[in-house]
Amino acid sequence: MSGYVIMVDFHLKPGRQAEFRRLIDENARASVREEPGCRRFDVLEPPKEKDRVVLYEIYDDRAAFELHLKSAHFASFNSASARLVAEKIVTDYALVCEGSE
Repeated sequence: MSGYVIMVDFHLKPGRQAEFRRLIDENARASVREEPGCRRFDVLEPPKEKDRVVLYEIYDDRAAFELHLKSAHFASFNSASARLVAEKIVTDYALVCEGSE
């Protein structure tokens, strides 16, 4: 099975994690619920880094991810969260093997 993976590493401004999590959790749920090409959208927190959130997203292909970027829920999240983020690192990958297969 192939796919398109995005990992986003957010380094948040101090004390903004709870507010950021409300926004990203809703974006994650909306992505899976409303986007047929979004297969997975996980929100991760490193246990020893309270101002960091990492996303792991799987899409059918790059086109499905591009549709995600044009969605209303993403635009709302992106706008509302910008003031909470100190640094954002986005990395894309080709999914070549899923362990669940």
